[in-house]
Amino acid sequence: MEVVLLAYTPDPEGVVYTAARLCYSSKGIRELMGEEGVSPMRLIEQIKASGHHSVLEHASFTFGIEGISRVTTHQLVRHRIASYSQKSQRYVTEEAFQYILPATVAEKGEARELFLRTMDTCREAYNRLLDMGVPKEDARYLLPSGCETKIIVTMNARELLHFFSLRCCRRAQWEIRAMAKEMLRHCKRVAPVIFQDAGPPCLRGPCPEGTFSCGEMEEVREEFAWTR
Repeated sequence: MEVVLLAYTPDPEGVVYTAARLCYSSKGIRELMGEEGVSPMRLIEQIKASGHHSVLEHASFTFGIEGISRVTTHQLVRHRIASYSQKSQRYVTEEAFQYILPATVAEKGEARELFLRTMDTCREAYNRLLDMGVPKEDARYLLPSGCETKIIVTMNARELLHFFSLRCCRRAQWEIRAMAKEMLRHCKRVAPVIFQDAGPPCLRGPCPEGTFSCGEMEEVREEFAWTR
């Protein structure tokens, strides 16, 4: 898996700070943007605590993600406040498609053999359909969900905070969780104040999952100690 931060709003915290100040100031936008010596940290912390999250939507982040499965992208696109561009199986031939091998399969010899054999069968059947003149858009119906794909994702900071809250949790599926953690690392690097407490909810308080909790709150907090 490779996650790259392709682009983001220049000075994302400055933009969020200016938007927040504008709501409560009679000053002009250029004047607010030109203020010097004013730290955005306290104000951004205040707006996050107060629930005034709309100003976070002015900062956006675009990621290029490769080496993930369609299992993960099917979960990812459920996050509706985002923009997606994914490699199309309708137009791109998958004659030599790669796939994601889960660790739980790889560690069991018989399971691994069955998995690899089935993938080879799918690849062979797909290519035979193409040779028979079946269009790619129809031959793709037998491609597995584990098929590797590429996607470009753009989210604003408000949606990313929500995304990290859900997908960095240990109850999230392992592949999208690994992807979310890498996205969070990039966001922390360029906007540390906005994403200061980003991650699973148990970093900020009690677990909201109730009886579905993983019961490993301390381990999770230790795992995400690098975000502090």
